Amino acid sequence: MLAPDRPRVLVVDDRLELAETLADGLGERGYAATPLSSSRAALARLEGGAVDALVTDLRMPDGDGLALLAASRRLVPERPVIVMTAYGAIDSAIESIRLGASHYLTKPFKLEELAIYLDRALDEVAVRREAAALKSQLARSRASSAFVGGGKAARELLEAADRIAHTDARVLITGETGTGKGLVAQLLHAASPRAKAPFVTVNCAALPEALLESELFGHVRGAFTGATRDRNGLFAEADGGTLLLDEIGELPLALQAKLLQVLESGTVRPVGASKERPIDVRVLSATHVNLRERVAEGRFREDLLYRLDVVPLALPPLRARREDLPELIEHFLGVARARHPTATVQRLSPAAMASLLDHAWPGNVRELAHLLERLVLLSRGPEVDVAELPETVRGDVGAHGVVLTDEIVPVREMQRRYAAWALKKCDGHRGRTAQALGIDMKTLAKWL
Repeated sequence: MLAPDRPRVLVVDDRLELAETLADGLGERGYAATPLSSSRAALARLEGGAVDALVTDLRMPDGDGLALLAASRRLVPERPVIVMTAYGAIDSAIESIRLGASHYLTKPFKLEELAIYLDRALDEVAVRREAAALKSQLARSRASSAFVGGGKAARELLEAADRIAHTDARVLITGETGTGKGLVAQLLHAASPRAKAPFVTVNCAALPEALLESELFGHVRGAFTGATRDRNGLFAEADGGTLLLDEIGELPLALQAKLLQVLESGTVRPVGASKERPIDVRVLSATHVNLRERVAEGRFREDLLYRLDVVPLALPPLRARREDLPELIEHFLGVARARHPTATVQRLSPAAMASLLDHAWPGNVRELAHLLERLVLLSRGPEVDVAELPETVRGDVGAHGVVLTDEIVPVREMQRRYAAWALKKCDGHRGRTAQALGIDMKTLAKWL
């Protein structure tokens, strides 16, 4: 299976006539093959970037195939490299496989063998690229699913994330629990040039200080009791990719100092090691606490905050995105039904929908998604009635139809809440609700 456009192959051998013979044969089989007899010329062509695969001899006067292999891997790690060798240099050929070559062929070989191995290698590259693209798309869709809807808050957040995703700028993601901070971090990684590299998360509140230092920076054998072998930390595992420091506000002060040093130097020193190792990691951090208050309390370093808070992203709570609620409910209901295809639930009753629209959602998007999945799993009929909702969701309205909160809200919002409560009391029947309120259907729709 080859791509519709002709794959570009570089054939390098110090015997130009052999390189030309192989290139001609590959050309007849659908490749755009270029013969070269110089290692230096091949390196220049590789640096030009317009090469899909490399076929190279191991022994050449002005360089060897292993150097070309290393250069190709450095420039385009996924580019297939097939090495050719004489029978007496099998050890070097095996070494080339260890260094990343796709295959080796012992001279003399049939042209058909070379074509078969090229086909396979390019197919594998295409499959890996497609898988990486699907993984990136999945991460983006998971992240943006928390921000379904055309509301101003969600729209502005996604636009800001899109503008900074392609950079290496550090981002401090803030917001209440359940607003989707981790998903936004995944979105930033998936839309960045680092998308093919690892995305690593560590919860700074989940581990004790002694373990957290080793988890972040790694350790060497014998650094402490139980350290029976060297271990890479999460910074090293995320090398080339992105590291999310979740709940960064809970990081102990001693580790804050070490983290600051890592951010300033671009190196990490494992516990018990005498040398640093360089790392290339984009650092994202997330927290639900006010770090500036923590600084004032002496619980968070101000210089570290400045290092982390290069670009702030504040995630709005769900109660500030009420215009997005209908679309979010529809989205997560569909997600839950797809996950549990044997469930009978098809929709929410108007009264149940009114209750969800009126709920304060202290757990934000996470609470909404979990509630809808629970309703899909436990409800027995095609329509979820208000009686099937948890008491916490049904109990937002006071006995006299007044929504009981400590916040002062605009009259327009109070109208909406009161109309939603009345609709629920009338079992979702809009005609009876409008009659009970003494308004027409058009005014009811406006209030809602």
